[in-house]
Amino acid sequence: MRVETITTVLDLVGVFINSLLGGSVARRRELDLFGYVVIGVVSGLGGGLIRDVLLQHGPPLALTNPLYIPIALAGAGVAFLLKFTERDWNRLFYVLDAIALCVWAVAGAQRTLAVGLGWLPAILLGTTTAVGGGATRDLLVQRVPAVFGGNGLYASVAALVAALQVICSALGAPTVVGTSVGVVVGTALRLVAYRRGWELPAGLEWEARDVIGKAVHPPLRRDRRRNRRRDGDD
Repeated sequence: MRVETITTVLDLVGVFINSLLGGSVARRRELDLFGYVVIGVVSGLGGGLIRDVLLQHGPPLALTNPLYIPIALAGAGVAFLLKFTERDWNRLFYVLDAIALCVWAVAGAQRTLAVGLGWLPAILLGTTTAVGGGATRDLLVQRVPAVFGGNGLYASVAALVAALQVICSALGAPTVVGTSVGVVVGTALRLVAYRRGWELPAGLEWEARDVIGKAVHPPLRRDRRRNRRRDGDD
C-alpha cells in the first residue's frame, strides 16, 4: 500500500473520531444542530487544515478530497443522534481521544516527510495536526484548550508519536511499522497518564529577584567579603 494511501486513511479516521468528539462537546453545551455541524467540522478538519496551509503544498486535502467534509459531518451527526450516559461516554471519550491524537500525529508527520521537509518540521506539524482541531474547538466554546494542561499528557504524547514515526522512517522501516508503533505506544501512554494523573509541571514558584540576586552575587563571594572585613578589623 502506498504511503499516500495510508496517510489519507489515517487522516480520515482522525476526522471521524474528532468530529464525533466535537459533537459531544456541542451536546454538553446544549447547542442546536448548526452548532453540532460547526463544532464537529472544526474539530474534525481544523488540525489538517492548519497543517496543509503551513505546508503550502497545494490546496488543503479537506477541500480537494470529497470524503473529508462528509466524514466530518457524519461524525457530528452520530453525536447528534446518539446520547451516551456520562459514565459510558467518559470511558469512550478518552479511548477515542487517545487514538485520534496518535493517528493524526502519525499522519501529520508522514505528510510532512512526504513533501521533503526534515525531521523537526515533521514533529512540529505532526503535533499541530493532532491538537489543532481540538484547540480551535475549545476556543469556540470558550474554554481553555486541553493542549495547555489539566488533561494529562496531551501535546507531549502527540510529539512523541510524531518523533517515533520520524525515527522509523529514518531507519528505513515500512510505513505500517512506524504507524503501528506510534499509535500503540502513544495510545497506551495517553490512557495511563489520564488514569494516573500524570501532567507536565506548571510554573515554578521561584522568585525572580532571589534567583537573579544569587546569580549576580553568589553567597560564596559575599562570605569572602565578610571575612575580609573581619580580618581588616582585627
